[in-house]
Amino acid sequence: MAQERTEIVKKTRRVLVKVGSGVLTKNGGVDQKIIANLASEIASLSERGLQFVIVSSGAIASGKSRLGVTGPLKSLPQKQAAAAIGQGLLMEVYSKAFGKHGMVVAQMLLTMSDLVDRQRYLNTRNTLSALMEWKIIPIINENDTVSVDEIKFGDNDTLASMMANIMEANLLINLTNTEGLYDRNPRSSSGKAKFIPLVREITDEIESFTSADADPLGTGGMKSKVMAARKVTAFGIPCIIAPGKRKGVLKEIFDGKETGTLFLPMKTHMTSRKYWIAFTLRSRGKIILDDGAVGAVVDKGKSLLPSGVIKVEGDFAVGDPVSCLDSMGVIIAKGLVNYSSSDLDKIKGLKTSKIEQVLGTKPYDEVIHRDNMAVSRQAKKQGG
Repeated sequence: MAQERTEIVKKTRRVLVKVGSGVLTKNGGVDQKIIANLASEIASLSERGLQFVIVSSGAIASGKSRLGVTGPLKSLPQKQAAAAIGQGLLMEVYSKAFGKHGMVVAQMLLTMSDLVDRQRYLNTRNTLSALMEWKIIPIINENDTVSVDEIKFGDNDTLASMMANIMEANLLINLTNTEGLYDRNPRSSSGKAKFIPLVREITDEIESFTSADADPLGTGGMKSKVMAARKVTAFGIPCIIAPGKRKGVLKEIFDGKETGTLFLPMKTHMTSRKYWIAFTLRSRGKIILDDGAVGAVVDKGKSLLPSGVIKVEGDFAVGDPVSCLDSMGVIIAKGLVNYSSSDLDKIKGLKTSKIEQVLGTKPYDEVIHRDNMAVSRQAKKQGG
């Protein structure tokens, strides 16, 4: 395992560091010592030629601390107001910490809608690239002041997995308040939890080890961190879940020490576009496929034709992301559809030669072209 870690860090140039609320907060407010240590380590490692991007929690906690609020916030507007107060305070701490090392930071606040729209997604990537070229440290957070359920990432682990793809990171380091992944919750297993230093593949068994229980100031828990690791490893990016409160943790990682849990990247991984389709876009409907179409899509990498469609669910338009399911209801792929739900319902089960006869036009042979389709991990496993 030490050799695998050494090879990974040797090839790494771009690093995304995600810092959770459980790491950043102390006594209800932001722990400035943690941020100072983080800035010092990143400044030192940057001298080796590494480029860093940070996804940081802590805005709401910072706002609560300034307001003197100790209990939980009671409503979404209260949380958004606390974030509005705390975001500037959090950035001030980061700016001072990095400024001591002659480094400049930049704030990027995002919502899911910024990444779902392809043009805004590309604009985000271009801005990020420009900042890194200027050797600026981007500090990214969800724009909690305006986010509602429809445009929320859910947690910063999800945001980090998406940003790792956008910046084409070579490594995601997820700093948390545990040593890494255990086979059960170490806080409630009376010393029986076994630490897992290496994960070669994120199987159902690995996922079963995780819990959604989060730090009182966090949202994700270990489950969301492993889900983030699953997403980035599917894109070919290794991930390390490591103890964020330990001083020198980043240096340990880049010295090749066996710190935290290393998740190895999948050998066959998605392109950036297919990753965007699979993990960023939210499905607007479902298409149920027959067994022949499932085999063609999963085993042979073929496009989906109308002849393989059994049933259409939901209301979607041309170009919308749609989930493809087998007859047992298992999602086997997601893709950008070439026909609206109403038109697809009319041509389902038909050969492509019949499309124009039914609709009066035939813009495409395929319901979803293979270039616009991402096949799921579970489907690939079932397909052999």
